[in-house]
Amino acid sequence: MKKSLSILLLLVAFISMRAQDTTKLAPYTAQVSALAAEAQMKSSFDFVDRNRDAILREWTTITEINAPSGHEQERAKYIEKLLRKYKLQKIYYDAVGNLIALRKGTGGGPTVVFDSHMDTVFQPGLKIKATVRGGTIYAPGIGDDTRNVEAMLASIRALDAAHVKTKGDLLFVFTVEEETTFKGVKQFVQDNKSKINYYVALDGGYEGLTYGGIGINWYRHHFIGPGGHTRSRTPPYSATLPLARAIERIYELKLPENPPTNLNIGMLGGSQVVNAKASDAWFTVDLRSTSNELLDDYEHRIARILQEEAERAGMTVKTEVISRTPAAILPGHRDSTLVRTAEAVQIQMGFTNPPVTITGSNNSNVALHEGIPAISTGAGDCSASHSLEENCQIETIYGGIKKVILLEVALAQLSP
Repeated sequence: MKKSLSILLLLVAFISMRAQDTTKLAPYTAQVSALAAEAQMKSSFDFVDRNRDAILREWTTITEINAPSGHEQERAKYIEKLLRKYKLQKIYYDAVGNLIALRKGTGGGPTVVFDSHMDTVFQPGLKIKATVRGGTIYAPGIGDDTRNVEAMLASIRALDAAHVKTKGDLLFVFTVEEETTFKGVKQFVQDNKSKINYYVALDGGYEGLTYGGIGINWYRHHFIGPGGHTRSRTPPYSATLPLARAIERIYELKLPENPPTNLNIGMLGGSQVVNAKASDAWFTVDLRSTSNELLDDYEHRIARILQEEAERAGMTVKTEVISRTPAAILPGHRDSTLVRTAEAVQIQMGFTNPPVTITGSNNSNVALHEGIPAISTGAGDCSASHSLEENCQIETIYGGIKKVILLEVALAQLSP
């Protein structure tokens, strides 16, 4: 009886929370629905439908320009050439190579940033050739983040074609080094923090959006030993031995699902030749959590494992912190104008119960950490990110572009 009563009380509480949430969202869904019915918005959507083939060709062309993180220049120059044809008031590069385009508003509205990153995770020299099979397009980087680069470009053309004016300024930022150091977004936010009202990172999240930033810590751990030849007396061992033992133990650590916490060892290195015992063997750790306390806890757990294995082998440990990006959630952000408007846009575009989470892992994290209202979402349904088999459902990018257009105007406010 008590168990049934507890379940009933939980159900009542859930229904009450859902009712409150619907009430809070209702004004935003009404505003977005009315905006979507405007003739200019319909015209911008029609532009996307009329130019489907051209969008697919351009998306393919940009994807086939390989842009490893830190080597985005060729892709940036191609995008810049396209931007020069649009009705933009300013196009420029900043100190680190971000490509920035300003679509000036008529005045009286917020400054809204839309960001997609130009870089990919693939090695320099990789020859990329996109292929289409059925309704799916395959290519390394086709989704992350080239779908959103194309969505931004196509959205600007659609706004121009439909003669859409916004009260607020729209800043379109094509960033560098999102996949490695966040160098691009850090520079942009540092330069423009005081001017930004809303920041939208277009990166993943086709069916929903994130409004919080997961903490991301990157480390490179070294085991340092004497080294030697394959035939030299053992011990001393190669520094790869404590490395291997440590990696096994680190992967045995239990990670909580709530708060979401993830760990990956992605890179390893050691001796430069086959017949040498490594004097410096290293590996990287990518540690992520929505809890800064858990990030600290697992950093200490890993440090203990490293020290124990180093002492066991008679070696030392050196740790480099590649980067730290703390978890960031703004108080009250879930019910903010930015998040609720974006949620209403998702619903208007056909996503009935869009997932709205705090697990952003992209440029929006940096903006949030600096106190700027930020979200991340995306413009296409893609799979196998960061792999050679990366692919996207072609049909979804057209609806995704329309979603981006609607979000741009909903946030920057339609001007008469």
